Amino acid sequence: MSAPTLPVPAPPLPVPAPAARRSGPPRWWRAATATAAWGVVVAVCALWAYGGGLRELGDLGGALVSLGRLTGLVASALLLLQVVLMARVPVVERAWGQDALARAHRVVGFSSFVLLWVHVVLISAGYAARSPLGLLGTLADLVLDYPGMLLALAGTAALCLVVATSLARARRRLRRESWHLLHLYGYLGAGLVLPHQLWTGADLLGSRLATVVWWGLWGAAAGAVLLWRVAVPLHRSLRAPLRVVDVVPAGPGATTVRVGGPGVAALQARGGQFFQWRFLGAPGWSRAHPYSLSAAPGRDTLEVTVAHVGDGSAAVADLRPGARVLLEGPYGRLHDGVRTRPRVLLMGSGVGVAPLRSLLGDLGDDVEDAVLVHRVRTPHDALVAQSARTAEAVGARYVPLAGRRAPGSWLPLGATSLDDAAAIAHLVPDVASREVYLCGAPGWTDAVVAALRALGVPDDAVHRESFEL
Repeated sequence: MSAPTLPVPAPPLPVPAPAARRSGPPRWWRAATATAAWGVVVAVCALWAYGGGLRELGDLGGALVSLGRLTGLVASALLLLQVVLMARVPVVERAWGQDALARAHRVVGFSSFVLLWVHVVLISAGYAARSPLGLLGTLADLVLDYPGMLLALAGTAALCLVVATSLARARRRLRRESWHLLHLYGYLGAGLVLPHQLWTGADLLGSRLATVVWWGLWGAAAGAVLLWRVAVPLHRSLRAPLRVVDVVPAGPGATTVRVGGPGVAALQARGGQFFQWRFLGAPGWSRAHPYSLSAAPGRDTLEVTVAHVGDGSAAVADLRPGARVLLEGPYGRLHDGVRTRPRVLLMGSGVGVAPLRSLLGDLGDDVEDAVLVHRVRTPHDALVAQSARTAEAVGARYVPLAGRRAPGSWLPLGATSLDDAAAIAHLVPDVASREVYLCGAPGWTDAVVAALRALGVPDDAVHRESFEL
């Protein structure tokens, strides 16, 4: 039997001029937030130099200690930036989107962790060079006799646990619920490191300016978490409570939940965005789960389709109408507000089609010649029928591609007669003039992005979100 071929695309329409409107955040938000982050690092280095850091480089011991202080200060600044990245600050989240923030989160986190250990090594070596106790004796003296060092050691251990469980191989072995609980130790580690800096850190106590700056940074990071991760979601949920309206199966291994209440309108959600969900009374309700909207938001209802990939998501099938719901969000740039072109291409893998369906429903008649490409394991997947109905309702072209994903490709096995870029060009010849929205597993979205770049689609016209299964 011959291998299946890709569907024959519809003839491309003439390429229209780009759309003039954009209702999303202005582009300068991203540059402004990045500049602010770099400004924090530069300010920390300037305070180190102002406090005499350069003058101490004259001898080996002094140089090791001074550079150790500098690396510790930068590591602390990056750790605080890491906390802010996890705080869901609206201006940051809207400017970057969750996919870009996740990548920045990894880079900043690992950089802070490496600098932390460089700080430990340099400080220990510098003090040992000045002490008759030797390296081991100096380490014991630092840990046991310096104020706050035992807490700093415990904080370092907590951060080591977070980094170790963030590695891809470790994450695949952990249940999401376990990984999420362990990841919260990042907050604990940051809190335990603070006392030794306040009690023994000359760079924090050497001048009033340094003290104000560092207390301001710590206060801003803690305030961002308390405000945006705790106070705002609780205020919204208590002021206008949401409850489960309906729970229906969405095919094998998936459930659709509809929630409603007077607080929906105040959320100002867009199709394609996601929330952090807590269903009170269900197992694991204390842990938030990121689920994307699977239908365009209504005036007083939201709908989400959840794949059963863990204990928390599987428990969604047992929800009962009337259960209280706590939400954080909406989050993500996978919505119409960032669009600058009149035509769109939407590409999803598996349950990643859910936010694209809600985005399609939100677009309505305000888009020309939309195309939804959907890779699924089997043509009998319930998501295929649902996605086909959504596309038909808004006049979009729906292209399902069934089969297991080919290694290193976005295409399914049996549909690889063309390479990744040629396949997209075959299905959507005018792709370079379209706005592209992607949602799927990281490896799949990476393959699609590489193909789009090869076809000349600019990065600012590609909006993606990845999820880990």
